[in-house]
Amino acid sequence: MERPRSRFASDPRLSRMVSDFADAMFHRTEAFTEALHRSDITQLSILSHKLKGSAGGYGFDSISDAAARLEQATLEAEADLSSVSERVEDLIELCHKARRD
Repeated sequence: MERPRSRFASDPRLSRMVSDFADAMFHRTEAFTEALHRSDITQLSILSHKLKGSAGGYGFDSISDAAARLEQATLEAEADLSSVSERVEDLIELCHKARRD
């Protein structure tokens, strides 16, 4: 899995905001882990929806796409926890990689 990079990272006017967002995103993953441990599909759906929009807004398209896949998995009838768990793990890995330089 490649390191996600914002399409705005090289813009000198936005690079600091992008970096701050990547740092915050790293810490935000704790909420995903906690919701998964509680098997709280509703909370995972809410969290993934929010991250889908904000990551896309900051140019992290691969993270936005992963959040969209997680959100879709949570919205499917009879959401399969193992499928949701796999998508949470993928999303968390991307978020952690986005922070590394």
